[in-house]
Amino acid sequence: MPLWHLAVSALITIDNSSALISLLADFRKQNPDAKIGFVPTMGALHQGHISLITRAKKENQLVVCSIFVNPTQFNDPKDLERYPRTAEADAAMLSDNGCDIVYFPAVDDIYPNGLNEPFDMDFGGIDNVMEGAHRPGHFKGVAQVVDRFFRIVRPDRAYFGQKDFQQVAVIRQLVKEKKHAVEIIACPTLRSTQGLALSSRNMLLSEEEKENSLIIYKTLLSGQNWIKDNSDITELTEKLTVFFKKGNLHLEYLELANPENLQPVKNKNQPVHCFIAAFCGKVRLIDNMRLN
Repeated sequence: MPLWHLAVSALITIDNSSALISLLADFRKQNPDAKIGFVPTMGALHQGHISLITRAKKENQLVVCSIFVNPTQFNDPKDLERYPRTAEADAAMLSDNGCDIVYFPAVDDIYPNGLNEPFDMDFGGIDNVMEGAHRPGHFKGVAQVVDRFFRIVRPDRAYFGQKDFQQVAVIRQLVKEKKHAVEIIACPTLRSTQGLALSSRNMLLSEEEKENSLIIYKTLLSGQNWIKDNSDITELTEKLTVFFKKGNLHLEYLELANPENLQPVKNKNQPVHCFIAAFCGKVRLIDNMRLN
């Protein structure tokens, strides 16, 4: 094992949980007051991920990033197959941006008892709306893999992007129910200069498709403007839906919900958050924004 110090000089690459657990135990032993930050990803890294690494680096003495395309959170096998994988470029990006350890596990390292290993959790109903309603089993897969990562890494803080707003809510519920001793940090969504939310899936889009996908951002901005003059949430939802459908994307859902519990809102006296999921060709994109 290396003699740990608080400034790891080079990225350490690990591909199995036993080695990572041992390495982190050694770090904690030699640095009992140090904090460990964790950024779980599915790879195909972009500047949104790097913003999480940067913040974790500022707030912790050691930063661990996992890269694992988790099969249990894909309800569409073709979507799993299409998901971009850029391991070599990812490692280089992490090395250039101060990450200390990258964990590249195999499927059987995360699921030693198979993909059908039982996992029980009460999601409190937040898995039944929006993403949960349209992607059956998705959040169970998310919670299952994050639970496994938290048991392996035992981070003090874990960092997630707000583009996956509902996923963050699920993970907070996971921490509460499974009693993980980790602070969940939700970081702002990073966007292109034109406003498209950064996503690994964006690399599957052509330049024309990226341009077409800006209808998502334009709809969210319209919601912020129109809510000032629209007191009826149903009418506002319909107005935004009509506006969105003028674009070239296929809308899966557009919902206005309370960001605190993800339930539908009845009036703008409550916090109102707009959530959108849509397809640009075969690529599924999501985004969200607070409206009031």
